[in-house]
Amino acid sequence: MNTETETAVIYRQSPAKLHSFRNWVEPYLYLFPAVLFVGVFLLYPAVYTFYISFTKWDGLNPPQFIGLQNYFQIVKEPVFQTSLRNTLIWVVATLLFPVMLGLMLAVFVNRIPLQGFYKSVFYLPYAISATSGAVIWGFMLSPVGVVNAFLREVGLGGLARSWLIIPPWNTIVMLIAFTWQTTGTNMILFLVGLQSIPTDPIEAAKLDGANAFQIFRHITLPLLKPITTVVITLAVVNSFKVFDLIWVMTQGGPYRSSETLAVTMYRESFVQFRLGFGASIASLLSIIVILFSVVYLRSIFRQES
Repeated sequence: MNTETETAVIYRQSPAKLHSFRNWVEPYLYLFPAVLFVGVFLLYPAVYTFYISFTKWDGLNPPQFIGLQNYFQIVKEPVFQTSLRNTLIWVVATLLFPVMLGLMLAVFVNRIPLQGFYKSVFYLPYAISATSGAVIWGFMLSPVGVVNAFLREVGLGGLARSWLIIPPWNTIVMLIAFTWQTTGTNMILFLVGLQSIPTDPIEAAKLDGANAFQIFRHITLPLLKPITTVVITLAVVNSFKVFDLIWVMTQGGPYRSSETLAVTMYRESFVQFRLGFGASIASLLSIIVILFSVVYLRSIFRQES
């Protein structure tokens, strides 16, 4: 009798336990595809790349472990110094032009009618792939392109030149192309921040006699700090890893003078088949981006606290 009673109790409890177990495991089942995707396509390649950076490998023969030799060789390579300098130029120029211009356009568009039309116009270049945009700008900047033709038509033929093969003009015109393509995204993000700012502080400042510049500097800009943090972080990370635009327009030339770290990494890995050396550049680039992001975000959070 006791055994039958215990069996009945267990039978009644089993559906409840099964239901509780299903409620516990169900959220993880929904997360599993995303975790699997990140693990297979992000974490595993990152770990494997870091491992390859300690080897000498041409992609055909088995990798040979050589320790830190690739990293020591990076410091000795003159092209790495050029790539690092160009990468830092891209980072600084990204903060000065696409980010600042995006903020200015956001403030301008936020105050005028037909916002939807202007947002579409400024955002349209971002809808074009970076490769297609690079091809368009390459045709425009060729010796017989529209830029030189325009300069000759307005009497400034002396300024016409082969823009893409003369340093530092090749880097300058590529930065212009990058600014043209990415400013719209920054503008949209800043617009989201501007439209979420409460109107009460601004109205109170106007009643106190503050002008437009004072309102922007002391009220609008501080309230935009959260979205500004996002914009700057994304812009800097993208500037570190920009590749397609540079590769299509100049392939890092002439004489590798316009290479960035991302371009050098690709050339060493898939053109010269020095996969271990290219992996060391990729690992170093990842470390630089992570360190910058951590330092920048910690400084922002420290200021807010």
